[in-house]
Amino acid sequence: MKLAGYFRETRGPRGEVLARELWSRDLDEDGKKSVLEQYRLYAESADRLGERRALANTFFLGLNTAVLTLVGVFWKDPPEASAWLGLFPLLALLAQCFMWFALIRSYRQLSSAKWAVVGQLETELPSAPWAAEWIALAKGKVPSTYWPLTHVEKWIPVIFAIAYIGGFTVLAIAA
Repeated sequence: MKLAGYFRETRGPRGEVLARELWSRDLDEDGKKSVLEQYRLYAESADRLGERRALANTFFLGLNTAVLTLVGVFWKDPPEASAWLGLFPLLALLAQCFMWFALIRSYRQLSSAKWAVVGQLETELPSAPWAAEWIALAKGKVPSTYWPLTHVEKWIPVIFAIAYIGGFTVLAIAA
């Protein structure tokens, strides 16, 4: 798989494909009431996903900030060891940045799918607030109207990885 594919925006399934899978039967009046309750529960679960995503980002951001703080504290008097000794911590930090990036991507995909289902559930409700909001936000395609968090969020682990590589390079040259 090409690396560029990880940076592309996630596309949810097309509406008609999703509708085929979502609706198990024709809806009578009781079914429509059930849809309203399912919509409420599902929209709440999609919202909780956003909270878990923020918590994961806070964890990784805190971890990386702590690492950079430790590097700054010990920068004055680096140990008298081979610069190659720093390669192991660098690889561990780069692996951690990759896992953070992969987690962001996974949350983005899961979130896209959940909100696509919410949009499909709205087709059976008297109003479609999520769909209207998404249209009002130009579907995230016009940055001056709305710039989705993922567009920024996915670059943070990449920036940390570049900083770690740059720091290791400076330490290796200085040694």
